[in-house]
Amino acid sequence: MTGARNWPAPEAGKIRATVFLPGSKSLTNRELVLSALSDKPTELIAPLVSRDTELMIASLKALGTKFTWQGPDLLVTPQRLSGPAKIDCGLAGTVMRFVPPLAMLVAGEVSFDGDAGARMRPMKTTIESMQALGAEVSSSTQSLPFTVIGKGAVSGGALTIDASASSQFVSGLLLSAAKFDQGLILTHKGEGLPSLPHIEMTLSTLRARGVVATAIDGSSWRVEPGSISGGKIVIEPDLSNAGPFLAAAMVTGGTVQVLNWPSTTTQVGDQYRQILARMGARIEVTDGVLTVSGTGDIQGIDADLSEAGELAPTIAALCALAISPSKLTGIGHLRGHETDRLKALVAEINNLGGNAKELADGLEITPKPLHGGVWHTYHDHRMATSGAIIGLAIKGIEVQNIETTSKTMPGFSSMWLEMLGQK
Repeated sequence: MTGARNWPAPEAGKIRATVFLPGSKSLTNRELVLSALSDKPTELIAPLVSRDTELMIASLKALGTKFTWQGPDLLVTPQRLSGPAKIDCGLAGTVMRFVPPLAMLVAGEVSFDGDAGARMRPMKTTIESMQALGAEVSSSTQSLPFTVIGKGAVSGGALTIDASASSQFVSGLLLSAAKFDQGLILTHKGEGLPSLPHIEMTLSTLRARGVVATAIDGSSWRVEPGSISGGKIVIEPDLSNAGPFLAAAMVTGGTVQVLNWPSTTTQVGDQYRQILARMGARIEVTDGVLTVSGTGDIQGIDADLSEAGELAPTIAALCALAISPSKLTGIGHLRGHETDRLKALVAEINNLGGNAKELADGLEITPKPLHGGVWHTYHDHRMATSGAIIGLAIKGIEVQNIETTSKTMPGFSSMWLEMLGQK
C-alpha cells in the first residue's frame, strides 16, 4: 500500500444536500450477464460505469458479446459465445463468480485471473461446482488463477454446494442455469448463507426476463431451461452506495435527500432506512425521495447484518462516532471480501484511538474519543468511504487512496465535496 495518495477528509458542520446516485453495481452486472445470454438485444438504461462493471463488460466482450454506448445507456447485442479468452476479474467478486459458469457454455479455454487481492478471495465453491457439472477446470490453488475448458454445453440437473462464504456462488450458477440443458436445481448445504437478498435479486432479474426461477425453500432454488428475453431494462440507483451520504446527515446533524429511491426493490441498501432509524435518524420517503435527518446524537446498535453485510463498513463508522456501544453480527463472511473487512475496520478504528474488537462473526465497538490520522483503505472501496464518514467529525483524517472508490462509485470525492458545499 506504499505510494498511495492520501486524501484530507473534509470536516463539516450541519449540511443540507440532495444527492443523485449512479446505477446499482449489483443489478448492472447481473443484467450484463443475462444480456449476453439473451436471445435478443437488451438496452440497459443508466447502467453503472465503474471499474467492476467495466471489467464485466470487458469479460463478456472477450467471449463475443457486442456493446454499443448510446449516451448514458448501453445496447448489448448477444453473439454466439466463443473462446479462447482471457478474463481479468480485477477485484470484482461478481466477475469472478458470475462469468465462470457462463464460460462452461463456451467451446474452448477461458482463463481467469485478477488483482493480487483477488487471488485471496474464496473460489473453491465455484471451481468445484463447475467440475460437478462436467466442466474441466485447471487450478492448482482452488482460487484464481484458473482455466475453464468448456464443452459448449452444460447438462445441468441437481447440484449441492456450500455457499456459506458468499451468496455470489449461488447467484453465479443461477444466472447461467436457464441455458443448461436441464436447467438447475441448486441446494446449499453448510453453515449460514449470507446476503440472502442478493439471491432474491438474482431470481427477480431472471423472472423479469421470462425465466422460470423460484426459491424452493431457504436453501434451494430451481431454474428451468428456456430463453432469456432482451428488451429495455432500467437500472435502479445503487442504494448501498447511498450509505455514506445518508451517514453524513447523521454525523453532521443535517439533512440529506436521495432522489429516485425505489418504492420496492431487492437491493439490501434499502435496509438503511430501518438501521439508521434505530441509530437515531429521522427517515422519510415521499414521492421517490428519501430524506434522512440527523438529530445530533448517533445511538449505538446491536444488529444482525447477515443479510446486509455490505452495509457493515458504513454502519461501523457510525458506531465509532456513537454515544453508546454497538455489536454487529452475522458478518464473518466479510473476511473474504476485497480485504478482511473485520480486521481492517478494527485496525483503523483503533488506530484513531477507538475501541473496536473482532468477534467470531462480527464487531464490537465501544465509543472512545477519536483523533486524526491516516485511514488505510486496503484497496477496498467501502473502507475508503468509511474513512470519509469519520473525517466529517474528526479533524486530521487522511484517507489513503480515495480513488479506490472507483470500483463502484467513480467520482466519489467530487460528489462528497459537492454534498458538503466545498466544491
